Amino acid sequence: MTSSGRALGWSALIALAVVVVDQLTKQWALSALDDRNIDLFWTLRLNLVLNSGMAFGQADGWGPVIGVVAIGVIVVLLVSLRSGSGWLGTIGVGLVVGGAVGNLLDRLFRGDGWLRGPVVDFVDFQWFPVFNVADIAINVGAGLLILGAVLGDRRRRALEPAE
Repeated sequence: MTSSGRALGWSALIALAVVVVDQLTKQWALSALDDRNIDLFWTLRLNLVLNSGMAFGQADGWGPVIGVVAIGVIVVLLVSLRSGSGWLGTIGVGLVVGGAVGNLLDRLFRGDGWLRGPVVDFVDFQWFPVFNVADIAINVGAGLLILGAVLGDRRRRALEPAE
């Protein structure tokens, strides 16, 4: 198996794990938080919010556009694995793709029309927008992709012959 094939396999496995955990926690939130909040500690609260917009509740009603963009991002990230992005890139792509698919599944299957479903959010710090496991994966994955790109650039510069 080629290195890009291994990277794709690992990214797919990570993405699948994210989707499973995300969907299980959202199902739990829908059943356990339907009529109440759960205060955990400090300002951390589990609070059910159905988000029909995009990140942080912005662009309400733009679900179909956001869904199409998410599909495009998934495709671009999976194709990018062929360029040999290293372990940080492989893990980052898996996390971002898994998070995007998790939220995309909400938009596909939790609403009345095509990509019109709300995303289930439930982690609430009360001073930050409410989010979910998929959102965490997307943000951590994006951070790993950026870190991988920066470190890869430094590595390439270090290997270039001095002029």
